[in-house]
Amino acid sequence: MEHISLRSFEPRDVEPCGRICYEAFASIAQRHGFPHDLPNAEVAAGMLSFLLETQGFYGVVAERDGVVAGSNWLDERNAVAGVGPITVDPAVQDAGIGRRLMQDVIARAEGRGITEMRLVQLAYHARSLSLYTKLGFASREELVVLSGVPDDPQLRGYSVRPIEPDDLMPCNRLCESVYGFHRGGELLTALSGPNAFVAVRGGAIRAYTSGLGYFGHTVGGTTESICALLALAPHMPSPGVIVPVRDYPIFRWCLDHGMRAVLTMTLMSRGPYHAPNGPYLPSVVY
Repeated sequence: MEHISLRSFEPRDVEPCGRICYEAFASIAQRHGFPHDLPNAEVAAGMLSFLLETQGFYGVVAERDGVVAGSNWLDERNAVAGVGPITVDPAVQDAGIGRRLMQDVIARAEGRGITEMRLVQLAYHARSLSLYTKLGFASREELVVLSGVPDDPQLRGYSVRPIEPDDLMPCNRLCESVYGFHRGGELLTALSGPNAFVAVRGGAIRAYTSGLGYFGHTVGGTTESICALLALAPHMPSPGVIVPVRDYPIFRWCLDHGMRAVLTMTLMSRGPYHAPNGPYLPSVVY
């Protein structure tokens, strides 16, 4: 009889979990005829290494009969926790490992007094949608991944520059006005990297991004300010940016200015949920 055990993610897990992460996402994408989210196992391992080394992330590993079989992560940097990436070795699917990994991060969040959790699910993967729903996650938002870099000469009135330490407070206020809470923990991490930018007009920050791609979120006071970031700030290496489908003005602008829809996703939440009240682009976590 097989034995499944869980433990904390350790440096020795980066390579095997990176391989599993790549193979799991590649297998699902290939089965449904979609492009791969990650180019190779080395990139996946680098992503997991970043999570391990960054304060505010909790990682858990599942072992099947002593062999690493999958992992999951919980982003604890903000008031609302984010789940993922969760991956299970395709060779040992249907053994309840994904459920165990999800139950672990749910228990972790609840034990730390975190009542709100969110994740982003690949819409074509019906099995994960069913699992998350059974675990108490409700579908909240249809999302679309858009690839390409748009161009719009009418947005040249904006100045786009890298984020600076003094920008954190106004960016957090902007985020609170849209989300109802700020994501300052993520911004603080992004501050030391190359992907965070602000869009300035009239001497004031109108929008910011922690990264244009899967691993960053974007918030703006207006649709135009987010479009300015999309057109003028560099994009991260990822399959594209994530846009709420219901935000017709941004979605349509992206399509009209050279971007292409690649796939759809579902934003899901567990616990209290308040829909963002303004234009935003979520990360692959929320």
